[in-house]
Amino acid sequence: MSDAFLERLERARDSARTLATATTAAKNAALEAIAQALENAVPAIVEANAQDLARGEANNIGSGLLDRLRLDDGRVRGLAAAVRELIALPDPIGQVVRGSTLANGIGISQVRVPFGVIGAIYEARPNVTVDIAALALKSGNGVVLRGGSAAELTNEVLVGLIQDAITSAGLAGDAVQTIDPFGRDGAARLMRARGYVDVLIPRGSAGLISTVVNESTVPVIETGSGIVHVFVDATADSDMAVDIVLNAKTHRPSVCNAAETLLVHRDAAERLLPRLTEALRVADVSLSGDAATTDLDSRVAPATDETWATEHLALEMGVKVVDSVDEAIAHIERYSTHHTESIVTQDYANAERFLAEVDSAVVMVNASTRFTDGGEFGFGAEVGISTQKLHARGPMGLAELTSTKWLVRGAGQIR
Repeated sequence: MSDAFLERLERARDSARTLATATTAAKNAALEAIAQALENAVPAIVEANAQDLARGEANNIGSGLLDRLRLDDGRVRGLAAAVRELIALPDPIGQVVRGSTLANGIGISQVRVPFGVIGAIYEARPNVTVDIAALALKSGNGVVLRGGSAAELTNEVLVGLIQDAITSAGLAGDAVQTIDPFGRDGAARLMRARGYVDVLIPRGSAGLISTVVNESTVPVIETGSGIVHVFVDATADSDMAVDIVLNAKTHRPSVCNAAETLLVHRDAAERLLPRLTEALRVADVSLSGDAATTDLDSRVAPATDETWATEHLALEMGVKVVDSVDEAIAHIERYSTHHTESIVTQDYANAERFLAEVDSAVVMVNASTRFTDGGEFGFGAEVGISTQKLHARGPMGLAELTSTKWLVRGAGQIR
């Protein structure tokens, strides 16, 4: 590693030590300073983002990534609002998870503490720069960011604003660092920065996440791609089914909680499937379906095995008719990335069975998959959606950016 690279990691680590003991009031003041800085710098942020977008279009990065990359006036102000929501949330640091007094009089308590330094590797998502920096600050962590070349100019402006805002509030602005100037080599070095970085969180394509998981020597919290399913059961209400499927697919198709596959129970197919496919077609969704689907709607293109295994991140969707709840669950088990799945049903037993047997981070009944989101869950913001089972699963907010330690208080006891 170059000295310049190590110097940034050391600054983050040293600043994290002081941030770990900062008061809630001090951290909240820094968050308010960040929110104000974002609002005051909307034109500068949007201008830098426009340059990144122009470069992305020239490089043909695709509509999905361009949508994630884009920051307009409304999105920047939305980021500021999300930062302010964190101010209102309880500070997790020092929270007692559990405790007791032993028979010998020793008191023990397990309390939440910061990780130390969080590393984040992501691509074309400048909103993540703000979300992770703000969450790390509130949870007492330093953070090292690798935001990727697609958003390089936007992230440069954002990181500078965040560092200055934290410093203006009397805390260590160096707690937030970017290694974007070191390019892909910097990302590779971050994956091996054990001793400087305590945990690494990747966000992005399946390829990026797989690379980090497989190559990192730093512990990783895996966020997953979203091959997300909506299963319309035999008893589904027609209007509800159309509303949920449309929202899950079209509200923002470029994000990981957008639905990619629609499963329809055979007993509801004749009643509902043509209406669902027509509504999706009107919304410009390109559809591929199994034989039963194309029999009911000849305008649906034939599906392949690749259809069910693809995270489209676009206005594309696979449609399949299944014979039972069993078959729906089996299909989900085979193709899901264990992110989010939803059932639309009026059958209580089927709903509870779906909740119990589907093994994904978030499982829903009669709700759009677009609700799998830290902000929607009341976390203010999120670091990502964890699809693994150790430490954290689902949307990761403040509590998920903490570890614990045990505090033991005695009065001279010996063993």
